[in-house]
Amino acid sequence: MTVTLSPVNLTRRYCYVGPADLRSLPQPVDLVDVESPTVLDRWLEDRKPRDRVEPFTYMVTVDGALRIAPRQCEHVACTGGTDVLAAGEMRFEYDETTWAVTQVSNQSTGYCPDLDSWHAIAAALDRLDVRHPDGFTHPIVFRVCPACCAINIVHDDIFECIMCPEELPREWNLDQF
Repeated sequence: MTVTLSPVNLTRRYCYVGPADLRSLPQPVDLVDVESPTVLDRWLEDRKPRDRVEPFTYMVTVDGALRIAPRQCEHVACTGGTDVLAAGEMRFEYDETTWAVTQVSNQSTGYCPDLDSWHAIAAALDRLDVRHPDGFTHPIVFRVCPACCAINIVHDDIFECIMCPEELPREWNLDQF
């Protein structure tokens, strides 16, 4: 996939662009603001083993903090509808002494973050001293069609709208619609 990453941008905010009815969902009870490695350790250790196999929903708040919740939680419910610096899913594994991120994506169809949101999640994990990959293990490219305004996920480097034959821009453009 050929996508140009923007220069490092730790301040780009992503607003919610998903279905309006999801905005009214209550905030999940099992949501945690990861303020330290100890908080992360306790929260992950409290999960059932079968739940730790699945990726978790994550967000990086506008102040750069990591927030995680079980996978079935909607990003917008976890944030109360506020903007984020990054959102997606991540999986953790225990490696003898500590938890490490083994998979991470920008998969949030409610926020549709660009690939440069990686910098915000990497910075949040680095502050917590949590090992992680060097980039998204499952990157997703989101674009809005300039002709019909449909939100698209680009597959196989084909920048064409799934709803109409319009070519999609190479640069992230969800903030323009």
